[in-house]
Amino acid sequence: MHRRSVLTGFLLLIAPALAVAAEPEIFTGLVPGVGAGGYDAVSYFSGKPAKGDAKYSTTWKNATWQFSSADNLKAFEAAPEKYAPQYGGYCAYALSKGALAKGDPEAWTVHDGKLFLNFSKSVRDTWSADIPGNITAANTHWPKVLK
Repeated sequence: MHRRSVLTGFLLLIAPALAVAAEPEIFTGLVPGVGAGGYDAVSYFSGKPAKGDAKYSTTWKNATWQFSSADNLKAFEAAPEKYAPQYGGYCAYALSKGALAKGDPEAWTVHDGKLFLNFSKSVRDTWSADIPGNITAANTHWPKVLK
């Protein structure tokens, strides 16, 4: 069986188990209540993701966001939509298939100035084969897939 088919099948099998009716807009399953798994969302745009620190935190869309510096916190507060992961931090590839799965802050891509998280690094590799097509597909499902 082709590797992509196996990954797609895996995602479609596990996504229903990870999704519960009326999921929150921001995925906070890795660190309860904290967006991006506690990583500094602004730091991804420098190419060097860093873990956030609770002393530099803010609340946005019912989630706590942590940053590695006061400057990154200030940047996020000024434009959270610019820095927050797309699809609330859920796996962008799973969204392209109409499903929800956790986003791993270590399986990331910045594409066209936007941050995307994926379920794992191997899923990110599959996602990367057609990022524009996957974004188009994911956009058709977001945010109605939360319901």
